[in-house]
Amino acid sequence: MSEQSIGRSGFPPAYLDRVGSSFTDFLSAAAPDLLPGRRPVPTMPVGDLAPHGTTIVAVTYEGGVLMGGDRRATMGNLISSRDIEKVYPADSYSVIGIAGAAGIAIEMVKLYQVELEHYEKIEGLTMSLDGKANRLAQMIRGNLGAAMQGLAVVPLFAGFDLDAGPGTTPGRIFSYDVTGGNYEERGYAAVGSGSLFAKNSLKKTWRSGLPADEATRTIVEALYDAADDDSATGGPDPVRRLYPIVYRVDDEGAVRLTDAEVAAVADTIVTERAEADRRNMDREA
Repeated sequence: MSEQSIGRSGFPPAYLDRVGSSFTDFLSAAAPDLLPGRRPVPTMPVGDLAPHGTTIVAVTYEGGVLMGGDRRATMGNLISSRDIEKVYPADSYSVIGIAGAAGIAIEMVKLYQVELEHYEKIEGLTMSLDGKANRLAQMIRGNLGAAMQGLAVVPLFAGFDLDAGPGTTPGRIFSYDVTGGNYEERGYAAVGSGSLFAKNSLKKTWRSGLPADEATRTIVEALYDAADDDSATGGPDPVRRLYPIVYRVDDEGAVRLTDAEVAAVADTIVTERAEADRRNMDREA
């Protein structure tokens, strides 16, 4: 940082000028090279050279919304990680799940968390859920160049709407495309390479007004079904004690379910499927 760029207070002008409540706008003025969308774009497709994460699912239930993700990341035909975390709290009342280029996605999540915290500190209030969804869309749109070269980030966003009116569902889910298109989903949604199989599972198991425990099973079962047909989605791994990460968001905030809670649900599903397969084999014999 040159001496000419530093004012009498010891800070550069960007730190003293109020550019608004957006941390991304501040960063574009103070250090634009730190924004993912401002970095040089690869000149050739490099998607297979970077770890990618899938699959993310979300469902609404009677008290809010649940989001879960498997633990596998792939790099081409290789498993690059078996225990990656893909679901994060965005703030106290919302969560975000990542699918796509893992490194860029995690960086985007961290920037998004700071964006929401910065807004709350500057404005003195929490951003509306629609505002949060729109801010995330802008960040995805900024990564369009890299997405065209195989480094796409397509998250799933969900949260508890503090402004929901009487009789309306407080849990809401938003999906996106690589151009930053923002779409509100009804009831359930899934993204990632296993999303087709996960959605087929959700169609059969989800219903409006599910209690929290049944909604948790719906999430875990959808991820189990996705892992059964999609090689990029990791299923429950009792040997390594690796199970999906699941967050619940209600009027008390975003809470991560413990590994023991998720393991109990996953182990029940595996036991029931194994018993059903055994009975089918006995009939065929």
